[in-house]
Amino acid sequence: MTDTVRYTADVVCIRGGDVLLIERGWPPHKGKLALPGGHVDPEDASPLAAAVRELREETDVRVTPDDLTKVGVYDAPGRDPRGRYSTTAFVVTVPEHTTAQAGDDAAAVQWIPLDRVGDNLAFDHGQIVSDARRQLLT
Repeated sequence: MTDTVRYTADVVCIRGGDVLLIERGWPPHKGKLALPGGHVDPEDASPLAAAVRELREETDVRVTPDDLTKVGVYDAPGRDPRGRYSTTAFVVTVPEHTTAQAGDDAAAVQWIPLDRVGDNLAFDHGQIVSDARRQLLT
């Protein structure tokens, strides 16, 4: 028996020295901080389109596909307790005056200093933030 692999997209949204995180409103990891993101839906043309849509739906931050840069694909078994999930992660830098508001699956949003984000985020999002930060510095 093989597991169905589900496809998601996540966004590391940077404003100055902060990263935008959501508080998950649903299990798994309800109440934990995570990156904005979610499923690539059939109407999405690509994971890039899903990333733009999910960022807008969960945080009301609006970007275009051209604003996003791919960080990588994360698909290790066990990264999500619901089963096999593969995510394409993107990074975007937004202007200092950008504000965010919780919506859709997000119970709340927070701008957290990048240097304070550890491995305590939901899923493997701490690793994704770390990889995005390293990519931005090179």
